[in-house]
Amino acid sequence: MMFKTHNSLITLKTLLQSKSQLEPQSSKLYDFFQSRSIVKVRLKWVKNRSLDHIIDTETDLKAACLLKDAIKRSPTGFLTAKSVSEWQKLLGLTVPVLRFMRRYPTLFNEFPHAQYTNLPCFRLTDTALLLDSQEQTIHQTYESDTVERLCRVLMMMKSRTVPLQSLHPLKWDLGLPVNFEKVLIPKYPDHFQFAKAPNGTRSLRLVQWHEEFAVSALQRSNETSEKGKEYRQFKSGYTALTFPMSFPKGYGGQKKVRAWMEEFHKLPYISPYDDSKRIDPDSELMEKRVVGVLHELLSLTIHKKTKRNYVRSLREELILPHKFTRLFTRYPGIFYLSLKCKTTTVALREGYRRGKLANPHPLARLREKFYHVMRTGLLYRDKGVKMIPQEILLNDVEDETGQEESEEEEVEIGDDCYEETSEMGEDSDED
Repeated sequence: MMFKTHNSLITLKTLLQSKSQLEPQSSKLYDFFQSRSIVKVRLKWVKNRSLDHIIDTETDLKAACLLKDAIKRSPTGFLTAKSVSEWQKLLGLTVPVLRFMRRYPTLFNEFPHAQYTNLPCFRLTDTALLLDSQEQTIHQTYESDTVERLCRVLMMMKSRTVPLQSLHPLKWDLGLPVNFEKVLIPKYPDHFQFAKAPNGTRSLRLVQWHEEFAVSALQRSNETSEKGKEYRQFKSGYTALTFPMSFPKGYGGQKKVRAWMEEFHKLPYISPYDDSKRIDPDSELMEKRVVGVLHELLSLTIHKKTKRNYVRSLREELILPHKFTRLFTRYPGIFYLSLKCKTTTVALREGYRRGKLANPHPLARLREKFYHVMRTGLLYRDKGVKMIPQEILLNDVEDETGQEESEEEEVEIGDDCYEETSEMGEDSDED
């Protein structure tokens, strides 16, 4: 049964009164508003310098952590400059790897090779080893949280399966141990199993559905917040959940944008864990479902952001449209699209407050400490290790990457920007 709107919206209450004629409650949302006519408005892409700065600094942070893990895995306990010379693109760096490692003497101790004295080598400093030890402790302490997060990712996939080649780039963002395939997956045979896709690709499959995990971040936040009454009404079918909105500068006074978002929020909220087969792929309802999927995926990441190409590798399994990037600029109150560091990164606006993570995961706090050590080494070079107080290594530090959220620059774009922005690397292999 398909409902369409003409001059006015059919209210949810009216639909609820006729729900006895519909299919069971679990599928009733899929029959609502399959066709909508929402006025498209001219948008502005607003450059947020604060979030761009975070993405910029965390690019170096991630590269340093990946190098730390590579040195730790090396059988010799060190890496040569020659062995890492080709890793620049892999690490997402804009400078040669050798120059990058020399920037941070508080993490990487340089010494000459025993046989080839002109060949620089790098091992981890005692400070880096201490931070790595703290990271392993966090992974062990919050292992159940990591397992749940990975289950949620798999539960959003239409086949409950993810190719390992698509999951590996997301390890950092999802907070997975670097060797999760060996140390985590075998411990939970009732949750995960390795499988082969029809094309022979090695994949990770969810063994069984976990109903207790099938509650989205948006649902959980509404259930526990002051909007508890609104959430109870949603559960009863009388209202739809609304996404938190944080409009960038330049949007607040645009009545058309506000009206458009109000119309969007009136559409029923489709959980990313619900079956979407009955939704018209060209409907506004499907668009809201896709926004919900992207919102949930970003909510599952440690830093509430990830690279666009990492999401693209999961596009078919998440049932996303081919040019899904345009949704990030179409809903700027929910997402922020950044073009820093020669790549495209998407962030969840609600995950940040005044340029900092709103609710940082313990692993994110450790990474803040890691960055503090990096920055100290960059500022003081050889004296860097002596400039790091012991209490900094043993306790949390204030995030120094935060800036005022108001540092924004308006760039006006039209509807054609959806095409242009989404095509900036949509078919490239930049990541």
